[in-house]
Amino acid sequence: MGEEAWQLSNPFLGIAAIIVTFILFYVVGYISNRKSSSVTDLYVAGASIGPLTNGLAMASTYMSLATFLGITALILQLQVPFIMLWIQLILSIPLITIIYGTSLRRMGAFSPTHFIRERYGLSASIIAALFMILVSLMYALGQMIGIALAFETVLGIPYLTGLIFGGLVIVGYVTLGGMAGASNNAAIQMVIIALMFIVPLAAIMKAVGGSGWFFPPLLYSDMVPAMLEAMPNFFDYQFSPKWYVSLIGLTIGSLGLPHLAMRIYTASSLKSARTAMVWFAFIIGLVFSATYAMGFVGVYATETQGVAISAADADKLTLILNLVYNPEWVTALVIAGAISAGLSTLSGNLLAIGALLSQDIVTVLKPNLYVKTRLKLGYIAIFTGGIISILLAINPPAFLVVSILWAFGLAGVTNAPLIIVGVWWKEANKFGAIAASVIGGALYIIVSPFVFPTIVLTGHSVTDGMGLSGAMLAIPVSFILLIVVSYVTNRIPKLSTMLTTKADHILIERIHGWKDIHPRRYNSTIGAAITVAFFTAIAVWAIMPWNM
Repeated sequence: MGEEAWQLSNPFLGIAAIIVTFILFYVVGYISNRKSSSVTDLYVAGASIGPLTNGLAMASTYMSLATFLGITALILQLQVPFIMLWIQLILSIPLITIIYGTSLRRMGAFSPTHFIRERYGLSASIIAALFMILVSLMYALGQMIGIALAFETVLGIPYLTGLIFGGLVIVGYVTLGGMAGASNNAAIQMVIIALMFIVPLAAIMKAVGGSGWFFPPLLYSDMVPAMLEAMPNFFDYQFSPKWYVSLIGLTIGSLGLPHLAMRIYTASSLKSARTAMVWFAFIIGLVFSATYAMGFVGVYATETQGVAISAADADKLTLILNLVYNPEWVTALVIAGAISAGLSTLSGNLLAIGALLSQDIVTVLKPNLYVKTRLKLGYIAIFTGGIISILLAINPPAFLVVSILWAFGLAGVTNAPLIIVGVWWKEANKFGAIAASVIGGALYIIVSPFVFPTIVLTGHSVTDGMGLSGAMLAIPVSFILLIVVSYVTNRIPKLSTMLTTKADHILIERIHGWKDIHPRRYNSTIGAAITVAFFTAIAVWAIMPWNM
C-alpha cells in the first residue's frame, strides 16, 4: 500500500464523528463552567470532583493523544525496550499522591508552584513557573502534532491546515470550559478513548489471526510464538543496563508535571483523592496494556502481513492498522477517540499554563487585582498558551512523543526536586532551590539535541532525542545542588538571616498533619548525605561513555 492509502476515502465519516464529539464536549464544558466565579473554580473546579470522575479524568489527562499516535510508533522502532519506558510513566499519579499530593492539598495549594512560593519564596516560584510553562508547552506541542495528523488523515488536508484548524477549535473548547468542564469532559473522553482503542484493536487482532482477540490488553500474548518466528529479536533488550536505569529519570519527571498534579487538587477530599488514584491505576493499566498490544500487532503486521509503513507515517500506526483491517466508519470513530485523548491532555496543559501565568506570576506580582480581572487574565493566558503551542507545532520533531518525553525530563530537573526535597527535608531553602532550577535546567537544555545539537552525551539519536541521557545527568545535579547549597547557606550567618527557617519548619510539619513541631522530624543530615552520594554516583555514570 502506498502513502496515499492512509486517509479516509470518505472524509464525511470522520467529520461527522468529530463534530458530534466536539458538540458534546462544548456543551459539557459550558454547563460545567458557567458558574465559575473565582480562580479556584476555574483551575481546580472548586475542589469538588468525585473519585470516579477524577480517576477517569486523571487517566484521560495522562493518556494523551500519544497513546493513539506516537507510542505505537516507537514500539514499532524500538520493540520491547520502549514498552519498559512507558511502564515507568504509569507510576506518576500514584507517586504524586503518595509523595506530595495529599500534603500539598492539606496545605491548600492548587499548584506545585504555589507550594514552591510558600516554601522557597517569590523568586524561586517565578523561576519554577517559567520552567513549568516551557514544560507545559512542550507537552502541548505533542498533542497539537497529533491533532494535526488526525485531521490530515480524516480530510486529506496538508499538515499545516489541519494544525491551524484543529488547534484553534480545541483551544476555544479549553478556554470556554475551564477545569470543571475539563474534568467532566475528561471522564467522558476516557470512556470514549477506552472503547475506541480496545474494541477496534480486538477486530484487528482477530483479522491477523490472534485467538485472544476478545481481550486485547492481555491476551495478545497468544501471538508471541508467531512473533518470535517472524521477528526473533522483538523481545531482545537491545540496550545496555544504563539505558534502562535512565528511564527512572522520566518517572521523576512525571512527578513535576503541573497538569497531572492539578488533578490531585480537584478532589473533594483527601480520601477522594486516594480513591481516585485507585481508579486511575486500574483504567490506565487497562488502556496502556492495550497500547502495548497495538504496537505489538503493528510490528507483527509489518513483518507478516505485508503492511508497509514508512518512517514518515510511523506516528499513524494505529490509524493505519484500522484502515487496513477495519471498515472506514470504525477508523472514523478511532480518530474521534484520538482527538478526545488530545483534547483531555491539552486541556490539562493549557489550564496549567493559564494558572502559571496568571496566578503564579502576574497575580503574585500584582496581588491587588480584582477577582474578575484575574479570571479574565486566566482565560487570556489559557488561549495564549494554546496559540503558542500551535506555532511551535508548525515545525515538529520526527516523532510527536519526543517533545512529551523531553517535557518529562525538564520537569524532573526543575520542578520535581524542589517539591520532593521541600516536602521531606526541612533544611531545603531558597538558595538551593534557585541554584537547582537554574543550573539544572540550563544543563538539561544544553545537553539536549534540540538547542545545541553538537553537544550531546551519547551520540545515540533515540536516547538523546527522548531526553534520557540529559535527564540522567541533569536530574542528579539538580538534587545535589538543592541539598548541598541549602546545607551550606543555612550555616553562613549573613545568608541564614535572609531565610524564614522557623516558618518553613512549621509549614512542613503542618502539611504532614502534625500539630506539634519536632526539630529532628524531616531533618536528617545522614539521609541528605546518602542522597547526595547516590546522585553523585549516578551523575558520574551519566557522563561516562554509553555502550548501547
